[in-house]
Amino acid sequence: MRRTIFRLVLASTLLALGPPMALANPTKPGVVVQVSDDDPKTWNQALNVVKNVQAEYGKDKVNIELVVFGHGSGMLKFDSPLGNRVEEALGNGAQVLMCENTMKGQRLTHADMHPKIGYVKAGVIEIVERSRQGWTVVRP
Repeated sequence: MRRTIFRLVLASTLLALGPPMALANPTKPGVVVQVSDDDPKTWNQALNVVKNVQAEYGKDKVNIELVVFGHGSGMLKFDSPLGNRVEEALGNGAQVLMCENTMKGQRLTHADMHPKIGYVKAGVIEIVERSRQGWTVVRP
């Protein structure tokens, strides 16, 4: 009887919490890297984190997103001094995502940005949702 009650409580709790990333796919962790400042040193550090995580896990064995918003927008502009490094991250399977709320506030268009990046409506919400899914959030 106790075992049955325990199982029911456990099942109810797991259903209420939703499946974390670890339960959904324990062999492929998720990492989201936040960039929200205008310091090129931070931009380089974020790209180093992406590269190091992919090297450690294997680029095909980790989901990784670089989410840029706020003052970090310069990192993803088409004329960014780090364009080649952004290109490398994309080529290695990382998703590089720009916040469209930031773009609107800064009057940027897709034409102003690196041509191969992706977009999210709100960078902060993307980070919150990934965190809720069990992803690790890193802010260099």
